[in-house]
Amino acid sequence: MNNFLSPKETAEAFDAVSVAKASHTTANLWILGIFSGIFIAFGGFASATVSHTISNAGVAKLASGAVFPVGLMMVVMTGAELFTGNNLMIIGYMDKKITLQQLLRNWVWVYLANFVGSLIVAFLVSQTGLFNSTGGALGAAVINTALSKVSLSFGQAFVRGILCNILVVVAVWMATASKDIVSKIFSCWFPIMMFVLSGYEHSIANMYFIPAGILAKANPVCVEAGNFAAEALAKLNVAGFLSNLIPVTLGNIVGGAVIVGISYWYVYRFAPQQAEVKKSQTKAV
Repeated sequence: MNNFLSPKETAEAFDAVSVAKASHTTANLWILGIFSGIFIAFGGFASATVSHTISNAGVAKLASGAVFPVGLMMVVMTGAELFTGNNLMIIGYMDKKITLQQLLRNWVWVYLANFVGSLIVAFLVSQTGLFNSTGGALGAAVINTALSKVSLSFGQAFVRGILCNILVVVAVWMATASKDIVSKIFSCWFPIMMFVLSGYEHSIANMYFIPAGILAKANPVCVEAGNFAAEALAKLNVAGFLSNLIPVTLGNIVGGAVIVGISYWYVYRFAPQQAEVKKSQTKAV
């Protein structure tokens, strides 16, 4: 017996998953969404900690990519609600198992709750003194990451968001198909490692990375360690944050809901149903 679902069975499973997620109370969505934001932020801080002293850019990304996926593992294993993964609820909508209102209700509340969870961790970490690690080098790395994100053009952030969430929802798809804990761990690990290595953009992760950078720039030890110019630091503000978050969020929706979600719905749900209809019509004739 297989310890994983076939692609067709996985697509069917997302109908039930979509209904279950759409049935959550608003309070549940807030609680589970906040935890997702916290878990992804934990992965973000840990990935910076493990890589900030590595001078080789490729090796540093590899180290970050090896650690960051733990955040999604925690989301998947604990049943938390993550906006980017929930883009696959589009399958339930396309199958008419949930309404557009139910879909958007989940996305909006979960997105906001993810934001709150991310901000909680960003603030708490800034209060621990850990940004001062390695003579402020960790905080400088946090600032550098945030600066790299707010410096992207709208188009760059949008396309990186598309590519990122293709990988994220594939990870969620694979984890849903898996029937044992080890398979779910590896399903989360490799696609998420790939998006970190590639430098793609994840809206919920950026809800931690950029606010953390804004908080770290208020720490003179971190600023001195990174030898940042005042003009560069000026980009780290709410406007800079939104200039990244908006296009990345839109890109995540395109990559997760449209490119993967609707495509897989068509192949594994709509096309087989149409084939069955044609077959029954042929028999009737």
